[in-house]
Amino acid sequence: MILGLPEEELVLPGNSSCAGCGGTLALRHTLKALGKRTIIVVPACCTSVIQGLYPNSALNIPTLNTAFASAAAAASGVTAALEARQVDDITVLAWAGDGGTADIGIQALSGAAERETNFLYICYDNEAYMNTGIQRSGATPYGMRTTTTPTGKREHKKDLPMVMAAHEIEYVATACPSYPKDLHDKVKKAKNIKGTKYIHILTPCPTGWLFDGSLTIEVGRKAVVSGSWILFEIEKGELELTSVSKNLIDPEKRIPIEDYLKSQGRFDDLTEEDLVEIKKWTSHQWDKVLRLQ
Repeated sequence: MILGLPEEELVLPGNSSCAGCGGTLALRHTLKALGKRTIIVVPACCTSVIQGLYPNSALNIPTLNTAFASAAAAASGVTAALEARQVDDITVLAWAGDGGTADIGIQALSGAAERETNFLYICYDNEAYMNTGIQRSGATPYGMRTTTTPTGKREHKKDLPMVMAAHEIEYVATACPSYPKDLHDKVKKAKNIKGTKYIHILTPCPTGWLFDGSLTIEVGRKAVVSGSWILFEIEKGELELTSVSKNLIDPEKRIPIEDYLKSQGRFDDLTEEDLVEIKKWTSHQWDKVLRLQ
């Protein structure tokens, strides 16, 4: 075993993911934590392609494909069906991208959270609509070049973990596949909590972020150690920093944010003013998180 993680692979080899896909890596670690007694609900996103076309599939668990807006609604229906049959040993997982979560699917997710539906919702966030041509989403960061923001997005990233925390659900966490043990442990914890659970995973995308596919883990680590992506979990309103983010409260302990931004071609057009704005926003995110400790 590597890092004590299970050896069984529920994402099978030979799938159609891009080389170095951070989303597929995150799904592998997630399913290792959840095990085979899992039903996954997948809306329109990269994963709906990666899993394969009927009658073949790269996922070795029951899979329900659904429309872009309805991941949480469909997962709620699966949960209700299992409860009606008095089946309580199966985890229902809604697995959606940032577009299907921050934008198109947020109404269904908010409704499920308000009802305290007993399922796990995971957003794998590659920060744009990658499956349909790299268009900007509500989770695209400031300054990123996409096909619909060719000179860089002018709005900041929508903070979905805090939006979900405002619903006062049982568990909210952030993760990154560059830190697999942290990701695995959070999914494992969420599995054993009753009610609505939400995990937001930053998943570096070589195709959309414009870096070599061999550097996925390195780019994800730079996101975290630069302070651009903060690892934490919130249980019953109490926030705790996790993994390496615990030691990054002091900005002097973080690598320069430029090291992270320059590792990807999507930020090639940043100006000095853009860099100042990104640093200001990053400090604001840290202040917001630290107030909840």
